[in-house]
Amino acid sequence: MNMDGKIAIVTGGGRDIGRACVMRLAQAGAAVAINYYKSDAGAKSAVEEIIAAGGRAFALQGDMTVQADVDALIARTVKEFGKIDILAHITGGILARKTIAEMDVEHWNNVMDLNVTSLLRVVKASAPHMGAGSTIVTMASQAGRDGAGGGALAYGASKGAVMTMTRGMAKELAPDIRVNSVCPGMIDTDFHNIFTKPEVRTKVAAATPLKREGTSEEVANLVAFLASDESSFMTGVCVDINGGQVFS
Repeated sequence: MNMDGKIAIVTGGGRDIGRACVMRLAQAGAAVAINYYKSDAGAKSAVEEIIAAGGRAFALQGDMTVQADVDALIARTVKEFGKIDILAHITGGILARKTIAEMDVEHWNNVMDLNVTSLLRVVKASAPHMGAGSTIVTMASQAGRDGAGGGALAYGASKGAVMTMTRGMAKELAPDIRVNSVCPGMIDTDFHNIFTKPEVRTKVAAATPLKREGTSEEVANLVAFLASDESSFMTGVCVDINGGQVFS
């Protein structure tokens, strides 16, 4: 997988899946613009590792739900690297588990803003700088297929929206820009460390044909494939990576 000369943006690139995507794209030869929100240590250490290996990268803090921060990321990327070939939008989260009875509209809107509207903001700002052969990879979830676990209705609905947006953008941005999505299942990340009980994780892993959780690096390998020319006849696809837990 050769990405020499390619310029990539990874939002949410300071930890877990996002950071793994940063390192995998850099390993393939891409220069990487890293957005992070709170994970400054992970983002900055990624830059240090990439530069030490002879690559190019920078990290910029920003909230992808804020248009000014989105614009700043795109502007610096274009100023430093001249173009955008790859956008991996990893930004997202669950925020909190709330049942319908517990949920207010503010929580619903915050989840949608983080997972769905942020994607729209970043794509709108990036697309004018993306030429023929460019790629966008979005981050959906198994939750978008199965409705999510307890207290994650808003999250599941938002990831279903990301999947639909992926298909719509694939048609609208074609033929110059391909758009595909990744739908992870149970991956060993802080997401589940914070929001999923250990006994639930153990039960889910045991019920999965591969009998384990996935890793951030495994998801990053898929993201890199979808971002590369090796997936050149794929667009509008939402690819599962869940160890066989759900077949779609």
